[in-house]
Formats: sequence, structure tokens, C-alpha cells
Amino acid sequence: MHFLFISGSEIFIILIIVLMLFGADKIPGMARGLGKGMRQLKDATNEIKREITETAEKQGIDTDLTKNIEEQINTVQEDIDEITGPIKRNF
Repeated sequence: MHFLFISGSEIFIILIIVLMLFGADKIPGMARGLGKGMRQLKDATNEIKREITETAEKQGIDTDLTKNIEEQINTVQEDIDEITGPIKRNF
């Protein structure tokens, strides 16, 4: 498994170094703080999205544009599947 070009053994070594630097008693607190920070970032992102959507609706901007595009893409995809279905079955 590679995560950002780091293998499992390299992640293990990094975890050991973090454990030696901070100690086992501080790691849960650090993880808790990191979790809270990530939650606040997610909440702030959702709040910004909500404000943008509300503003767009107040100004009469069509917020269903992406839904319409997705529907059209799905329609085209279904048409392509209908055309290529017999070809795929032959192979």
C-alpha cells in the first residue's frame, strides 16, 4: 500500500519516531486536537457552501445547473451503453 509515495514500512518508522518524540501519553491528546481541527475545517467549508447557495438563490441564479448537467451526462452514457451493448456481448 502506498500513500503519497510512502510505503507501509516508512509509515511505521515515522510512527515510532513520533512515539519517541512525544511519548505515549501525549499522542491521544494530539490526535484529539487534530480531529477537532479537521471537524472545524469541515464545518467551515459546509458553512461557506451554504452561504454561497443561499446567495445564489436570492439573486435568482440557477443552482440546479450541476444537476441538469449530471442528468444529461447520464442520458448520454445510457445511450452509449445501448449502442455498445451488443458489441461488448460479441467479444
